[in-house]
Amino acid sequence: MTEGLIVSIGEIVWDQFPERRVLGGAPLNVAYHLQARGLQVLAASRIGDDDLGRETLAKVREIGLSPEAIQIDDRRPTGRVVVSMASDSEPSFDIKKPAAWDHIQASEVERLLAGRPFHLVCGTLAQRQPESRQAIRRLWRQADTIFYDVNLRPPYTPMAHVRESLAAARVVKVNSDELRQLNAALVGRRGSEEEVAAALLQAFDLQLLAVTRGSDGALLVNRHQSCAHPGFPVTVADTVGSGDAFFAGIIAGFLAGDSLAHCLEEANRLGSYVASRPGATPAYPA
Repeated sequence: MTEGLIVSIGEIVWDQFPERRVLGGAPLNVAYHLQARGLQVLAASRIGDDDLGRETLAKVREIGLSPEAIQIDDRRPTGRVVVSMASDSEPSFDIKKPAAWDHIQASEVERLLAGRPFHLVCGTLAQRQPESRQAIRRLWRQADTIFYDVNLRPPYTPMAHVRESLAAARVVKVNSDELRQLNAALVGRRGSEEEVAAALLQAFDLQLLAVTRGSDGALLVNRHQSCAHPGFPVTVADTVGSGDAFFAGIIAGFLAGDSLAHCLEEANRLGSYVASRPGATPAYPA
């Protein structure tokens, strides 16, 4: 697999915590970490022509990303998510709508690509409305490799969208709970988590499946073998964005042709670092 341009497409939102507001959205977070690792990436989304949208553009530039693939919508507001933290530091999300990111235009992304080959990173949430769903799926047909983060956010992520996304993807990330839900709905395999992961990979002809296990690390499965890593112990600041950082590490390792063990260790290291810092896009240490 060769590296090249990566388009990370989907929601850009402001995560509103009780004490602060931070720019986020899984596709933007993944783009940030890919670029920080030296890969060429476009963060494709849509924001409102409003104060929050202008703040978005300033923040995107501040964290080192180009805003050229971020579209401006003069009818709908910039996306917002109210985040609540449980006692176990796991977040819950109130995703507000209407939102500009539900109306991404594929033609504007294609104009920037100008026929260049690219890989695509996407999730399920950004497919909740027809316009962005159609844009993402139009880009599916042109991408060299599709990296898909299941990232369930009921009721906005129906299993039909998940099934279609799995069928298009080659590299997929789920967490343990999502794997159980996918198994119940789509595969029906009894056995260990590793056996269920292998069955899901085979059912959808995936090349690589990553399963995050929270503080217990992660599992990585391909068509020939599997590999587990216990993770790195850290003092958790918040877990928002740690899975996105982990996925960026998996994408970078896959494109570089790294071994399963090395890919998984580096992805775990990156996810753990982000969990130890407030926010989803902390500065990287020198």
